[in-house]
Amino acid sequence: MKPGSRQTNLNSQLDRRRFIQGSAVTALTAAASCGGPGGESAGRETAIELENRKPGTREWQLTRVWVDRGKYRSARIEGYCSHQSIEAGDTLSIFVSTEPASPFRVDIYRLGYYGGHGGRLMKSAGPLEGQLQPLPEVGPNRLRECRWEPSLEFKIPEDWTSGVYLGKLSTLPAGNQPYWQSYVIFIVRDRRPAHLLFQCSDNTWQAYNRWPDDYSLYTHPEGAHHPGVAGSFDRPYAKFPMFSDFPLSVGTGEFLLWEYPLCYWLEREGLDVTYCSNADVLESSFVTRCGAFVSVGHDEYWDIRQYRAIETAIGEGVNVLWLSANDVYMVSPFTPSSTGVPNRIITRLHSYGPLRPEEIERYSEILGPFKGAGPDERNIIGARTVVPFNGSGDWICTAPDHWIFEGTGMAKGDFIPGLVGWEFHGDPDLEREGLEVVAQGTVWTHGVTPGEWAATIFPGPQGNFVFNASTIFWAQGLESPPGHTVPWTHFTRPLGPDPRVQRITRNLIDRAAAPNPA
Repeated sequence: MKPGSRQTNLNSQLDRRRFIQGSAVTALTAAASCGGPGGESAGRETAIELENRKPGTREWQLTRVWVDRGKYRSARIEGYCSHQSIEAGDTLSIFVSTEPASPFRVDIYRLGYYGGHGGRLMKSAGPLEGQLQPLPEVGPNRLRECRWEPSLEFKIPEDWTSGVYLGKLSTLPAGNQPYWQSYVIFIVRDRRPAHLLFQCSDNTWQAYNRWPDDYSLYTHPEGAHHPGVAGSFDRPYAKFPMFSDFPLSVGTGEFLLWEYPLCYWLEREGLDVTYCSNADVLESSFVTRCGAFVSVGHDEYWDIRQYRAIETAIGEGVNVLWLSANDVYMVSPFTPSSTGVPNRIITRLHSYGPLRPEEIERYSEILGPFKGAGPDERNIIGARTVVPFNGSGDWICTAPDHWIFEGTGMAKGDFIPGLVGWEFHGDPDLEREGLEVVAQGTVWTHGVTPGEWAATIFPGPQGNFVFNASTIFWAQGLESPPGHTVPWTHFTRPLGPDPRVQRITRNLIDRAAAPNPA
């Protein structure tokens, strides 16, 4: 490590924090044991601790939905937002359609811990006049892009803390007419230095979005991985179409399924976290302001500019936590909407790294003319998506003396049941200097087809590190908050919060998180 380097300076700040605080691990562990917010990481309360002291509510959850129109839409009330992420002072538009036309209200909540309630009411609007908005035509590359009239517009207040925000849409009763609900979702971002940058995997939410009638990036009639298929953020999120039938999350993409448990746990711990979308990680400077970049859940679809930004950030000393899997697999550049709004369309072109012979052999029917031409994702992850693409298994410790296992009591061969899945990483880059395989084992697809996965860690050039958990399920081992459902797939499932997953994550964050210099 070079004197005067970014990581040296961050480490010296970390040492001062520890002198004041005693021990970051002790503080985090004590906070977890008492069940309340903790992690006073700079000798003062973090923005997240202050935010979570405010009154929470469970009213953010939906109670009554109607999914129709080919199993995906909630046509009685549905909507989308003008931004994937937005900063304070900018204007957000929310576009809503009701069928039949009926008055409705919007209640906006920020998700977090909030004393175990999981959300805080930020704004209410209504009654608003609802209208049936037009279904978009099928455009080039099977694009379905709405051009709806805005139903609500407002400036994001300066005091709204960075986070994931849900707008609960509710039709209002008229006579005997029942009410129906769905969500819209957006992220409030900031540009302050922070310990952790939580990137939502919203490109992948959009790639699997089948709204309005089976128009995802996977439903091309010539093959599930046909190149050149496009998806627009200017449309509602349909009901999640995979193995977990969870209609009460309609409108939120995959956030409540994969990512929310980590958000809830981090905010319960009071850790200094700020949030962003995939589209925010196109410039390395957005990442390098933070001590660690965190990828969460199912983070498959990336613009190559994202790849280059994280590659640069690692080189400049940022730690990276891939608490996710199937990451950086599809090259999917952003393009503007038809009205010129940047980064509102993603188009799948090809894969990161060349397709391996086993991929072509096993998946020739669905890959069709698909080819790989992007950089090797192992350069920034340590491992990659392998065949079989799907499966589940136990997360098995292979390097118990590594520091990530401190305080877990795990021995070689000990395992966390069902933690690996629904997708995973394998084929670790064993030629990379310093790369270690810390956990490894077998997954099974439908209990029949085996595959090999590997969790890895390797050093960066400035004393930083890159950790790959190798499972979409990782956050399921941290918390099971209100509004979250435990996923299952391929005849297995994770068992929910596990103190070993919590401790491994605390160990990683304690090493990765640099104090806020502000």
